[in-house]
This record gives sequence, C-alpha cells and structure tokens, in this order.
Amino acid sequence: MAAQEAPTITRTRRRTATQHGGSTLGDLLQALEDYLPVLLGLVKDGSPLQHKVQFVWVNQEDEAEETAIYSAWYEVLSVLHLMAMLSLSQANLLLLPRTSADGYQPKISEESRRSTIDIFLKAAGYLDCAVRHVLPQFPSELRRNLPVDLAEGVLRALCLHALGQGVDIQLGLAIDSTKATLAVKRRLACEMVKYWQQAQDNLMNLSLANGWGEKHRLFVKWKYIEAKAAAYYYHGLILDEGNTEKSHGMAVAALQAADEYLKESKRACEAFNASVPVSRNPPLWGTMKYLSEKIPKDSSSKVRINRDLYSSEKIMETAPTLPDFALALKPDEYQLPIVDASWSEETNKPQLNLEMLEG
Repeated sequence: MAAQEAPTITRTRRRTATQHGGSTLGDLLQALEDYLPVLLGLVKDGSPLQHKVQFVWVNQEDEAEETAIYSAWYEVLSVLHLMAMLSLSQANLLLLPRTSADGYQPKISEESRRSTIDIFLKAAGYLDCAVRHVLPQFPSELRRNLPVDLAEGVLRALCLHALGQGVDIQLGLAIDSTKATLAVKRRLACEMVKYWQQAQDNLMNLSLANGWGEKHRLFVKWKYIEAKAAAYYYHGLILDEGNTEKSHGMAVAALQAADEYLKESKRACEAFNASVPVSRNPPLWGTMKYLSEKIPKDSSSKVRINRDLYSSEKIMETAPTLPDFALALKPDEYQLPIVDASWSEETNKPQLNLEMLEG
C-alpha cells in the first residue's frame, strides 16, 4: 500500500531507537540495499539457484494474506517494492509539521519540502526499475500468479503516485514564492492532474477488494480530484486576464469547476478516511490549505462580476479543456547493483579447495 499523505491510522505504535541512534526506516532501507547485491547472486547468468529457495511475503492489497514463491526474482521485486514504500514513508515523515522556533503554528520548512521531492523521485526510481527490469524476468505464468501488490498496474500507479506527490510539493513551493507566475502554477497543477489520472487508470482493472487495496484506490481518486480543483483554479485565473467576453466567460466556468471539484475532493477525502482501516482526516496544509480558502472566494467573486456572462448550463459541461503539458518530473534512474563479490568464482576458489582437502 502506498504511503498516504499524512492521514493518521487510529492505532498507536511504539517507536524504538536503533543501536546507531538513527532512523529505523533509514536503517531498514540500508539493510535492503546491502541485501540486494547478495540476493542477485541467485539469479546471476540464469543460475538454477533462483528456483531453489522459497520466499514468503505478507500481502496488503491481495486477498491472500501471504504469498510464497520459489523465485529469487520474486524476492528482488518484493525488496524493490519495500524500498519504495520505505522511501514514501520517509518523505511523508518529513512533511509532518514541526513546531517552529518562534512558537507559532507548526509548519513544514522549505528545506524539508525540497528534500521530500528528492525522496519521492527516489521511490519512483525503485518502482520504475521494478517494472522495466525485473518484471520482464518472470515467465508469463509466474507473472500471473504474483500478488496484486506486485502487479504491473499497482507498481506503475505507485510510481505515478510518488511523482504526483512530488509535483504537489513543487506547487506548494511555487505558491509560497513571489517569483512564481500564474503560468508556472497552472503548469504544475495540470501536470499533477495527469500523474494522478494515469495512476487511477493503472488501478482501474485490478482486483483491489480487501481493505488496503480499496483504500489505495480511494486515495488516488481523492488526490486526482484535488489536482483537478487546483488546475481549473489556475487556468481560470489566467483566462480571466484576457480582455474578451469569451475569455471572461471561460474563466468563470473554470473557476466554478474548480469550486465543484474542491467540494467533491472533500467528499472523496471523507470516503478515504472512512474506509477500513479507518483513519482520521488531518488538518489541511500545503497547497490544499491555500486553495480551500482561495477557490470559493475567487469563484464567487468572478461569478458576481461576470453574472451576465455566466451560463445556466451545468458547469462541468461548460468548463474549458485544461492545457496539456508534457510531464517534467521523472523517476530517478535506479539500476540494480552488481552482484556481491562473495559470489565470484575467484573469491570462492580458496574455500572450495580447502573443503576438498579436508574431504
């Protein structure tokens, strides 16, 4: 299951310190990175060892509670998936508001927000590698038997999820910047729509019947609708800068669409939090805190000013088409590490000779 953007599951977890005093997530991620080179020795040059060990993983989005497969590639795929999930968790922890030094309302520093973008790209890189370089290693029958957690659609959706959250942070930074233009903000918002739409499309035909799977689907739907509210808002503001009756009318339609999507996003958020496992809705922050105040205000204002141009038709039928921008944010290019030296024949030769002598 994807790391959510700050919802809090209603259960407590005890946090324990590691022996080095560092982050438990960071330590686990490092352990997995150290494990991969050793694990890849089982699949080196098509080694028959890759089918000799059974690997067992607990599933979250599949109906089967756990999956056991005699395949080292299954283990590689599972490790990359877990590395991505840990990275998403690291990013989301950085997005938790911290009490500021001046004692005012807790906030998230610009440094933390910029760091999360790098981590989101890193998570996307793990998932992109899994789809492009690991899934093709599976025979078609084995690929069909993978848990839904590791289905290509889920992996692609999670990759797009990470990129969508990265653009969301970029938009928040642009909102806070006095140098960022409306055009920049609109472009980021429109790109965000495309990431979340593609994530939703990848999940569409998958069986996500259990709690976590359905919650994942609802999360993507919620973020997609939020993104559309932001995109229509900035598109409407730019259209309103035009000097024609048509541009003003289109601006009103876009802003009203933004208001409708904002309302719909609140309902989608409630549905997400109400689904099992139940979570509580955190206070608004970032882009949506800003837009939840600006969209209703500006939409109402423009409708009053352009009342004579406002169409009585359903606004979703009259809203202008959003601009189509190329997606700028890409996953980090992650490559599987080289096989650990312990697997090399040269390294093992002395040990083999010693065993022969002892025999």
